[in-house]
Amino acid sequence: MNTEQDIGSTAQAEIGALKGTVAALRSELERQREEADGAAIKAVSAAGIEIAQLKGAIGALRAELELERAGCEERIRAARAAGLDEIAQLRQTVATLRDSFEAARFDSDQRAHESLARAEERLAQLQATTAALREELERAHLAREDAANAVRAHYRGEVTQLQATVQALRAQLPETTAEAGG
Repeated sequence: MNTEQDIGSTAQAEIGALKGTVAALRSELERQREEADGAAIKAVSAAGIEIAQLKGAIGALRAELELERAGCEERIRAARAAGLDEIAQLRQTVATLRDSFEAARFDSDQRAHESLARAEERLAQLQATTAALREELERAHLAREDAANAVRAHYRGEVTQLQATVQALRAQLPETTAEAGG
């Protein structure tokens, strides 16, 4: 029995060694679990702190973004209002310039019409003067022709009288020469 006892005691010793190993492993596992839990708790705690910091940063950035957005919207509103004011002023300027242009064009057209009317009146006066001068020139020409014709007729009459006198004198000349010769 010795061998059986030896085997039993060896088995008992082995079982005891295995129980010791299991207990050591269990205690090592517990220690590692506690370390892992501690590390996890530290990591979770560090992550929680970091998450809290990130949430704070996100909140601050959100607030800053909202302030920037509000400021940007205000600048846009101000720029739009200034742009609308400038557009209104430019429209007013355009309307004023258009009115001034229309008034100037009307005034220019009026002056042109007046100048044209004066020119037409002057032209009519010149045409009337030209017609009157032409008529006067024609009358003067006719009067000169009448005077020349009268002078011609008068000279013809004188020439005819002189010729008649010369013929009468010629006719008397042979009679006078015959009386003087005789």
